[in-house]
Amino acid sequence: MKATGIVRRIDDLGRVVVPKEIRRTLRIREGDPLEIFTDREGEIILKKYSPIGELGQFAGMYAESLAQTSGCLVCITDRDHVVAAAGSGKKDFDGKPISKQLENVITDRETFCARKNEKGFVKITLDDSGDFQSQVVSTIICEGDAIGSVVMYNRDDNGGIGEAESKMAKVAAGFLGKQMEQ
Repeated sequence: MKATGIVRRIDDLGRVVVPKEIRRTLRIREGDPLEIFTDREGEIILKKYSPIGELGQFAGMYAESLAQTSGCLVCITDRDHVVAAAGSGKKDFDGKPISKQLENVITDRETFCARKNEKGFVKITLDDSGDFQSQVVSTIICEGDAIGSVVMYNRDDNGGIGEAESKMAKVAAGFLGKQMEQ
């Protein structure tokens, strides 16, 4: 655990303010859910809750199935990180923080297809090298909240992403959203 040197008092309702610097660093926004843990030494641990993370293994299998069917790289994200990746190049994406561009796409509940050098094309992770030529992004909605995305990436200049891949991403996002509601 990293010491910050910041001390806060608990108010009469049991609340503690998480300092702005920590919220900014951990990308915690107003309304974000936090999990609360305790350990044997009496420490209280706050962890940003990821509903998609609860489906981590299932999301991985779903991404693998989509990647095999489409031949694309498939990434399933929550609002902060790539939760699952499958297909060629997955090691460059799995577990990485998502880009601000993709974060905005999720917040705006967008679903779109784009080719590289088009206005709508977004980087998926902060360190995305930009090797891919086309993409489809579909936002995962659960109980009215945008909680993540399904991204399909293609390196092929010729074929690219088409109507079939777009529909697959929409179906995957819809299905994952319904799974989270159960």
